[in-house]
Amino acid sequence: MTEPNTLLGPDDPTPFRVHPASQPSPFILVSDHAGRAVPGRLGNLGVPMADWERHIAWDIGIHGVGEALQKILGATLIEQVYSRLVIDCNRAPGHPTSMPFVSDGTDIVGNREAQAACRARREAEILHPYHDRIAEEIAARKDPVALIALHSFTPRMNGVDRHWHVGVLHHRDTRSAHIMLELLREEGDLCVGDNEPYVLTETSDYTVPHHAEAAGLPCLELEIRQDLIADTVGQNEWAERLARLLPQYWERLHQK
Repeated sequence: MTEPNTLLGPDDPTPFRVHPASQPSPFILVSDHAGRAVPGRLGNLGVPMADWERHIAWDIGIHGVGEALQKILGATLIEQVYSRLVIDCNRAPGHPTSMPFVSDGTDIVGNREAQAACRARREAEILHPYHDRIAEEIAARKDPVALIALHSFTPRMNGVDRHWHVGVLHHRDTRSAHIMLELLREEGDLCVGDNEPYVLTETSDYTVPHHAEAAGLPCLELEIRQDLIADTVGQNEWAERLARLLPQYWERLHQK
């Protein structure tokens, strides 16, 4: 089957959504899996409609958390609007899991049948513009900044329950992670994961290693369990919590 020279058509959304800062803030918020849009030319990738409601398509609840957090903090928020099934923007270009053939038991037929050129177009028209926009935001800042990557995780994956309420993922910037782990544990009512439910590495993730770790910027990658933020009440609760804790993290980070 011959594919068109471009992936995105005139009716498809741009690859990222920017909520500009409304007040000075040291934080740049990013959300790699906030959306579940699919380019019209890809149809539904052969994925049943019910599966587009599942965590395999996006980070459930994190768009609501990000928007509410941005409104409280006034920080810039950059969100990816396309589904992680189209191209996972938290994976390096060419990463074997960036266009999954199977995700938590669901076959992604459109990815399995895709030509190599289709991967290149997804990277060129979705992944790279998103990351270019993040890089542009960081480069424009004159004052110190911290990159805060917002994610959510499913309560059950591959038949295994995950009991954590929230996880802090880290690799090089262990100081930032330990400060936030301490702050979250001080809440008293949370089960907090240290590099759970995932471990952050240079190859497992892309956004934090590429934009923050490579430049020596402080950073946090936060994972919130999806059943806690499935509705507006939970999303606002977590946004308010993070809006309270992030300034404390920033203050402790700069204490001698």
